[in-house]
Amino acid sequence: MSINGFAAVLARMKLVTQSTTDSGLSAALGVSPQTVSSWKGRDSIPYAICVDLANKHGISLDWLLVGEGPRFRAHTHQAVSHNADPDWETQLLAEMRLLSPQDQRAIALAIQEKQRLRELEQQLEEVSSLLSQLQNPAS
Repeated sequence: MSINGFAAVLARMKLVTQSTTDSGLSAALGVSPQTVSSWKGRDSIPYAICVDLANKHGISLDWLLVGEGPRFRAHTHQAVSHNADPDWETQLLAEMRLLSPQDQRAIALAIQEKQRLRELEQQLEEVSSLLSQLQNPAS
C-alpha cells in the first residue's frame, strides 16, 4: 500500500470511528496506540481489522480500503435525511475534511452555482406569472 493509500485508509477508519487522533482510533478499535504506530511503520493495516470495522459499521470494504463506491453497504445504508440522521451535518463536514483543498473548492463552487440556479428559477417563475397576468387580465 502506498503512503498516500495507507494514509487515506487510516483517515477513513478515523472517520468511521469518529476519531480525530491515532490514540482515539486505537481505543475505538480495541488495540494499543503502539499497534497503530506499528501499522504506520509497516505502511499496512491487518485485513481482519478492516473487515471487522466494515462489518461493525455496515460500510463497504471497497470504500474503506480504496475509497471507491458507496460508503455504506446497500442493505444497511438509508438515505441521509434530517429525520433519519440528526448528525448528518457533522458526518458531511467530517467527509468534506477528507477531501483535497481543490475538491473542497469545487464543491463550494457547485453550491454557489446551485444557489444561483435557484434564484434564476425563482425569477423565471415571477416573470412567467407576470406574463400570464398580462396575457389574461383578471375580469
